[in-house]
Amino acid sequence: MNLTSLPQGPAFHYEGDALCVEGVRVAELAREHGTPLFVYSHAAMLGALSAYQRGFAGRKARVFYALKANSSLAVLQVFARAGCGFDIVSGGELERVLAAGAQPADIIFSGVGKTRREMRRALELGIHCFNVESEPELDVLSAVATELGVRAPVSLRVNPDVNPLTHPYISTGLKGNKFGIAHKDALRAYQRAAALPGLRVVGIDCHIGSQITNVTPYLDAMDRILDLVTAIESAGIPIVHIDFGGGLGIVYNEEQPPAADALWQRLLAKLDARGFGDRQLMVEPGRSLVGNAGICVTEVLYLKPGEQKNFCIIDAAMNDLPRPAMYEAFHQIVPVQRRAGATTVYDVVGPVCESGDWIGRERALSAQPGEWLAVLSAGAYCMSMASNYNSRGRAAEVLVDGSKVHVIRERESIEDQLRGEKLLP
Repeated sequence: MNLTSLPQGPAFHYEGDALCVEGVRVAELAREHGTPLFVYSHAAMLGALSAYQRGFAGRKARVFYALKANSSLAVLQVFARAGCGFDIVSGGELERVLAAGAQPADIIFSGVGKTRREMRRALELGIHCFNVESEPELDVLSAVATELGVRAPVSLRVNPDVNPLTHPYISTGLKGNKFGIAHKDALRAYQRAAALPGLRVVGIDCHIGSQITNVTPYLDAMDRILDLVTAIESAGIPIVHIDFGGGLGIVYNEEQPPAADALWQRLLAKLDARGFGDRQLMVEPGRSLVGNAGICVTEVLYLKPGEQKNFCIIDAAMNDLPRPAMYEAFHQIVPVQRRAGATTVYDVVGPVCESGDWIGRERALSAQPGEWLAVLSAGAYCMSMASNYNSRGRAAEVLVDGSKVHVIRERESIEDQLRGEKLLP
């Protein structure tokens, strides 16, 4: 039997000419559950997590999964059962992780625009920490906590002004980004936080961006954060934990990101050299845990020749897979059933009424209407960003664990979409 692994890892492979996820043929999934269909691998998720766990072996460190990458309940359940905490950015995400079985003490609340209602709910539950992103937020959080008669545990997110060398829309650590407190203002902000009656300073946080494939930005950001920890503690404010965020990239095409364990060997060596090796560490990976654990299966509807381009029109669209339209992002597209034959170069596009509704440009494919394709590396920022544009229902999701298949989200119907809307009298 010819087993060929794909770039996104061995959980997705060809057995002969049939694309499989773990022990299941993808064609069987498409036939039974329809398309568009997101398919996730349980083994791929735990395999990605294990790289972080190996990197942190013997250290006081914990992984907090950043669920904005993929917030489907069963995905959260996988990471909760594996001992992860969770990094959230909204009240809705808070309720999701609770529904998935997480404890409040396992939750870090990030995000630049927390509301008083969200703060109050998180404080009443007793979450682990708030990552505060501005000085005005310190005042509001202190006031809300004081009203409740508690002190909010806070970590300030510091913007170190380090270029993560990634797409500008997912860069978060430069001066021009909306995130965090400027490095030059951080010491003053910590002194302000320490003086507020409703706050208890517990840590420092830094997150410079997403889809980072180079070690250098991490090393530069770590140096700047450790300099700050020294200055803050010299001012009499102890820092219990250091949170280095997430952002590690994955392979979509030909990227060569470091493995998580290799990355953390480098970073821990720097921590040790600077005398911080015994600190409590936290990280908040998202994409690197789920991105290559998912594919989107889609049916070829039409092959449309054109004067300048040929189009392969599929039933998945920008509402299912928004990354290409938003970021001009690349996803590999492969056949669910390989077959011999000449290839034609197509732009792979969806049925949404937008010229921006494309999934892949200039792809050499041997495809016919009625056949299935798989869009790879679709586990992150696809379903979590999906919409009902053009009144399209969101796709179904299945999770494969060995030979077992679990439907973790039913396909959204038009009745689901209309529920809650009201006609005029």
